[in-house]
Amino acid sequence: MVSAYRWHLAPEGLATRRQLRALGLRPGGQDVVAELHRPRRRRPPLVAFLYRIDRAKPVRPMTPGRTAALAAAMTARRICPTCRLDAGYCIPRSLGMCVTCAYPTALPS
Repeated sequence: MVSAYRWHLAPEGLATRRQLRALGLRPGGQDVVAELHRPRRRRPPLVAFLYRIDRAKPVRPMTPGRTAALAAAMTARRICPTCRLDAGYCIPRSLGMCVTCAYPTALPS
């Protein structure tokens, strides 16, 4: 059972993944130490997991292979599967194709 704290009331020395990343750190395989609960009206609370900062490890550096793979993935998100052209932006998942192919009768203004 992990400890639970209300929003903004966590003790010093604990951080979320985003806070660790801002410090140039990563959880490094450690287990969740505590949870933050942010209450919301008429909905379940938001939950954030906390990790110990002193056990966190440095972020792994980007290698040339990872950089190339990320660039290829981002390029693939820009290619329209219908017209096979580079749209110049990431294709919206809701459309599944570029805006020009999704709305061919729309007149440019």
